[in-house]
Amino acid sequence: MTVTYDAGAIDAAVIDAALGDFFAGRRDETEALGPDFAATISELERFVLRGGKRVRPVFAWLGWLGAGGDPGDPQAQAVLRACAAFELLHASGLIHDDIIDDSLTRRGHPAAHVAFAERHRTRRFSGDSAAFGVGTAIVIGDLALIWADALVRASGLPADAHVRVSPVWSAVRSEVMSGQLLDLINQASDNEDVESALRVNQYKTASYTVQRPLQFGGAIAGADVELETAYGSFGFDIGIAFQLRDDLLGVFGDPTVTGKPSGDDIREGKRTVLFATALALAGERDAAAADYLRARIGTHVTADELDRVRNILVDVGAVKQVEAQISVRAERAMAVLEASNATGLAKRHIADMAVKALQRVR
Repeated sequence: MTVTYDAGAIDAAVIDAALGDFFAGRRDETEALGPDFAATISELERFVLRGGKRVRPVFAWLGWLGAGGDPGDPQAQAVLRACAAFELLHASGLIHDDIIDDSLTRRGHPAAHVAFAERHRTRRFSGDSAAFGVGTAIVIGDLALIWADALVRASGLPADAHVRVSPVWSAVRSEVMSGQLLDLINQASDNEDVESALRVNQYKTASYTVQRPLQFGGAIAGADVELETAYGSFGFDIGIAFQLRDDLLGVFGDPTVTGKPSGDDIREGKRTVLFATALALAGERDAAAADYLRARIGTHVTADELDRVRNILVDVGAVKQVEAQISVRAERAMAVLEASNATGLAKRHIADMAVKALQRVR
């Protein structure tokens, strides 16, 4: 595979090609374990390659570019493979997240545990189909995490680059799991605190979506402390803003665009910043509205109930406040990026990526 880019940028197709090569390299190993095993791995491959904008690998690539990485360097292929590992890490998180949230779809297709349950029924396996689906998806999600490590190790990066990226790679894996655990605790404890919701966003989204990918790429190229810090600040604010946009889409999003049913965050009981903000504002202005929100979160709301929830979120000013947070964080992040010592080319591409991520339509 050859890296193709426009003045240093890469797109989803290039990342997909690297991931496809990785799965192809595992084919003999998986087929040797039998046709049903191989079919299960094929489902993982389809899950990874089906949809998604490859935001995390691209940010990692741009982090490398911004620290002086040269796309014409023979090592660029190794950098691309290492960056692609973020998509396997992402797949692991999505598969497990869908189990935890009991989500039926992902990217407009059946969630992994749903697909494996259907395979159980189709193959007329013994036992409970749903239990098989969940169990298989848990293991497959774990395998995606393990293979993310394998892809980084086998990427072909020189030894000194491996030493530099190791702390970043270790941190991002730990942080995303911490975020998932914090999210579970917040939901189970009915936590209504905005700061707690923001902490989940920091660890579950900001870290592995923007912040650590940029620092990962920068570490490969030997970024100095100043640039590493700038990547951290930029990535934190853009990552939080990205999740805030996702919070809005989780309630108001068009399923044909998001790939998930509209209102899923309400049904799943997600303690988002949007929801926490609405409760705080409603508590000051409309106690009945706050009570209604509390009564509906985590329930199978009807279309009419969901419409009322949406109206409350707008009427109490929560949507406006979250949109304002997105704007403030984006402006602050862009200022940090512009003042950084990243290359001019990378700055333009990173800023463009951030704008696209935050302007996702409903």
